Amino acid sequence: MATNRTFTMIKPDAVEANNIGSILGMMTEAGFRVVALKYTKLSEEQAGKFYDIHRARPFFGELVEFMSRGPIVAAILEKENAIEDFRKLIGATNPEQAEAGTIRKLYATSIGENAVHGSDSDENAKIEGDFFFSELERF
Repeated sequence: MATNRTFTMIKPDAVEANNIGSILGMMTEAGFRVVALKYTKLSEEQAGKFYDIHRARPFFGELVEFMSRGPIVAAILEKENAIEDFRKLIGATNPEQAEAGTIRKLYATSIGENAVHGSDSDENAKIEGDFFFSELERF
């Protein structure tokens, strides 16, 4: 059964470029309600654990290094049809292929530094949200 929540992270590249407010604004303007929000920094160990599903991939080391290089903003968002609508809002992983007006088209600089993460399923949204937030931190 589909839930109406998704998980996102504003990645270090977008935080470094001072795009937190603009990206959060796009999310709320698209009708998403912020359920949980956290400004934090992942250690290499935490980034490796979060992205463990990609451990065997050749880009894993670079991904861990990138995701632990600076602060991120983690959030749980709520909206009807959250997963699908959020994936449309953020755009394709490769910003060159992302549709005009999407977060990645506007703020990503490359396929590796693509500004935001968005859950790809209800199951992963729960796992990813639970990684960052306790029940006491959700509203």
